[in-house]
Parts: sequence; C-alpha cells; structure tokens
Amino acid sequence: MNRRMRTYYYAVFGAIGGLIGWQVSNLLGLSFITNIYLSEAVVGALVGLSIGLLIGVAEGLLTLNLVQAARSGGLGGLLGLGAGVIGLPLSEWLFQSVGAGMLGRAVGWAIFGLLIGLAEGVGSRSQVWKGMLGGLLGGAMGGFLLQGIQTLLKASLLGKAIGLILLGASVGAFISLIVVLLSRAWLEVKTGKLKGTEFILDKFMHLQGHAIAIGSSPLKSEIVLPDPDIAPQHAMLTGDGSHFTLKDMSLSGTVINKRRIELAQLTNNCTILMGNTEMVYHEKRWK
Repeated sequence: MNRRMRTYYYAVFGAIGGLIGWQVSNLLGLSFITNIYLSEAVVGALVGLSIGLLIGVAEGLLTLNLVQAARSGGLGGLLGLGAGVIGLPLSEWLFQSVGAGMLGRAVGWAIFGLLIGLAEGVGSRSQVWKGMLGGLLGGAMGGFLLQGIQTLLKASLLGKAIGLILLGASVGAFISLIVVLLSRAWLEVKTGKLKGTEFILDKFMHLQGHAIAIGSSPLKSEIVLPDPDIAPQHAMLTGDGSHFTLKDMSLSGTVINKRRIELAQLTNNCTILMGNTEMVYHEKRWK
C-alpha cells in the first residue's frame, strides 16, 4: 500500500474494530453490572481490544507479513484493552462529575487514542511519539464525533454503533496520517506482488539503531518482499541519523542505479533491484 492508501486502510480497520467492539458489548448486554464506571470499563475494554487488534494487524496484512500482523495485532489488542479500561470510564467520570459534556468525552477518548497509538508504535517498532500524537488527535476527534452522534440520535443503539465506528476510523486515520505527513524516508516497490507498496523507514534511521534486514523471510527480515529470487536475508539497511547505507548479503546480488554493489549510501530517487523486485528510495529533507 502506498502512503496515501495506508491512512485509508488504517481508518477502515479502525472502523471495523469499533463496530466489532460495539457488537460484542451489545450481545453481552452487561445488564448484570450495576456500577456505571465498571460497566464503562468493560465496554471500553472490548472496544479497545477490537480497535487495537485491527489497527495492529493492518500494516502486516497489507504488506503480506503475517508474522508482523500477529505480533502487532496481539500487542495492539492488549494495550488497546488497557486503553479502553482507562479511557471510557474517565470520559464518563468527566461527563458525570464536572459536566464537561462533549469536551469530557473528547478528553477521555483522547487518552484512549494516545494509548492505542503507543501500542501501534511499539508493535511496529516505529517512532512511538508519532503514533501517540496521532492517537491523541484521533481519539479527541472520535470522542467529539461519538458524543455528537449519540446526542443527535438520542443515545440510541444506532447512535452508539455509528459513534464507535467513527471513533475507530478517526483513531486509525490519525495514527497513520501523522506518520505519513512527518515521514522523511521510504521505499516504494515498483514491481512484484507488492507493487505500489511503500515502506516508511523513519523508524530505522536513528543513529546507533540496529541494522534491519530486507529479504523474503518474515522470520528473518523486517522488510519482507515475497520474491523467490530474493534471499531470506538479502540486504542490510543501516541508518546514521540522516542517511541510509545498504549492504548486500546475498549470492545473487543487489543492484543500485544499474550497478551491482556490496555497500552503498542511498540517495534520493535511486533505484534498487533485488531479485525481480525493483524499488525506488525516496527521502525528504527538512529545510
């Protein structure tokens, strides 16, 4: 998926998570819980688990990396559960005790979104602060939308369903949008099964960060290219804070700008060929 479509898919997966969370909590009924805050905590846990899980698996599924999908989805679901337990009762407390109304809902769901963003950042090993900022903004926006829809539809089941769908979509969209807007470097796949996919590299650029592998095995490489002519660990990518260096680790070789290399620094718009897969490296410099 390219960077623009990434935000769309994150929004869709987040919306599905909100819908699943609403449906599960609706089926359970929760009429046996008389304490409103405990009830909100249980509902929040279900919603958070669903949204965190779906957003977590999004990028792994869309890049055909099931290992990453399972790892990020599991962590996202667990932290999302915790986020819901905190966020929904907090928004209810603000709403009930200080009369904050829509603002109270927004604050509570902003904290929920921040924790979902934390989970996504940790799960995908990205720059965590970007996920947290996106989640914070998405949760606040989702909180306003949820409360607005519930008020408009007089707190009906339909209003709750639409509100949670919009909440999940907003959290997912903003988490991705912040990462995309602030991205400095990415690889664009030009040929093969992942044609059009863009791998954002900012999370790997920092100085003294560990080298990452590009290859065909999801167990041995962080960036996975499903190409039989690419080795399980084909090349290693190392950041120095401002640039990337690519080191070939394969028998078949790595070609940059039509020249076979052993070790080379990547430059903006250079072409990289591994097996039958061609990629273009893009970078954006801040002035």
